[in-house]
Amino acid sequence: MVPGEARSNAAGKVAVQLRKGVLEYCVLALLRGGPRYGVEILDELAAVSVMTTSQGTIYPLLSRLRRDGLVDTELRESATGPARRYYTLTASGRAALAEFTEDWPRFRDGVDHFLTASPGGSA
Repeated sequence: MVPGEARSNAAGKVAVQLRKGVLEYCVLALLRGGPRYGVEILDELAAVSVMTTSQGTIYPLLSRLRRDGLVDTELRESATGPARRYYTLTASGRAALAEFTEDWPRFRDGVDHFLTASPGGSA
């Protein structure tokens, strides 16, 4: 094993797991401002490097959000190519986002508590 390789691989896995845990709520937050299509969502996520993902991740996620009733879809014609599927928040999607928005600071603070605690004790 190359020195530092295990740390590098572990750090990458951590980022992937964290992104998986919050990606759907970031997508819901992006839809809060109005309808968007898949590539537009990907571009917005990529603007924050730790949230960069692929079409192979985002489209199955969007399909699941639709099946779960958190987003609706609408096919719209495009002047520059084939029709695009636009995604919009439903009332259930807004409620899920509101719940996450309320819970996130407590969750973040809880994790920060452990990360900043002195060894063997509390912060």
